[in-house]
Amino acid sequence: MTDQIHIRTRKIEDLAKSHGFDMVGFTSADPFDKSKDFIIERVDEGLLSGLSWFTKERVDRGSNPRNILNDAESIISLGLSYYTNKPTSPKKDTPSGKIAMYAWGEDYHRIFKRKIKEFIKDLKELTGEETKTHWYTDTGPMSDRAVAQRAGIGWFGKNTNILTDKGSWVVLAQIITNLKLEESSISKKNCGSCTMCIDACPTNAIIGPGVLDNNKCISYLTIEHKGPIPRELRSQIGNWIFGCDICQDVCPVNRKQSLGKAYNNFSQEDTERVSPNLISLLTMSESTFRKQFAKSPVLRAKIDGMKRNVCVALGNIKDPSTVEHLSKALVSETPLVRGHAAWALGQIKTESAVKALKLRSEIEKDVWVLEEIMVALDKENH
Repeated sequence: MTDQIHIRTRKIEDLAKSHGFDMVGFTSADPFDKSKDFIIERVDEGLLSGLSWFTKERVDRGSNPRNILNDAESIISLGLSYYTNKPTSPKKDTPSGKIAMYAWGEDYHRIFKRKIKEFIKDLKELTGEETKTHWYTDTGPMSDRAVAQRAGIGWFGKNTNILTDKGSWVVLAQIITNLKLEESSISKKNCGSCTMCIDACPTNAIIGPGVLDNNKCISYLTIEHKGPIPRELRSQIGNWIFGCDICQDVCPVNRKQSLGKAYNNFSQEDTERVSPNLISLLTMSESTFRKQFAKSPVLRAKIDGMKRNVCVALGNIKDPSTVEHLSKALVSETPLVRGHAAWALGQIKTESAVKALKLRSEIEKDVWVLEEIMVALDKENH
């Protein structure tokens, strides 16, 4: 029986690789008690407070695969590398923003859905129709990183990402199954004494090795967070407008990288999906936004969230030529955008910026926006 399980596991591994998955590993369906305790502790500490759906009940359910598939025996962990070359483009005359690499192309949830459905179809042909499966990317209750770590895909980095022999530019999924499979060896590697990711985080979101304060993370602030970005963090965000790659950019495991096989599906000439023109984004209609970023994870930020992020980026760039556009946003946009446009104008500090703020202060009705205008004016006066 053991030999049969070994042979079956190797055949499934080969099948996964033939479907273009860069990484595949196997683990049992035993509960993830250690991971459960760690995550619940983070919830209790308020480090995930911005994610209302991330509850203790969700963690408890996702920590036991048999809560999801009652006769589960194993989990197949799958990884796709999204590392790709940045398009080369001439220097732009107007300020541009930064988008995290994973969002340059098509949304990975869509990619995984297609590939996993095809894989599971062939898996059942290989193993028999009695095979049961239930799969997730990060949209489900399971911790895909805990699964990947136990399935030998990689190890937990101090930046909380899974680090692999192929780098950390990896998106993960897992398939719970009733098949008995051979468990992969757990990686013995670790980050050692390296703290480059902790030292490089501009908002100090990595508060300890493997511990992230979600409320300070640029990725959270520019994507999941729907309200005003805390004033004290705005100047540290730079020109990131969707996500952040800093902790991966500095990670030594990423010094030698190979291109992902299945994920590179965006045009190398499509620079507007990699480093978009900030003024274009600030003045963009919702329909144009949805068209430009069709099938992209960037749509998760919504148009108002993106314009909010753009205002923060422009406030950090401090280009006087953007005052005219920020002044229009201070008048025509929603309160969320108006408030951040006020902050940006206060950072730029030109005479025309101050004039726009003063004019708007006389007619602004939203209490929070008016507060942002007053703070921006006080900053200029002092």
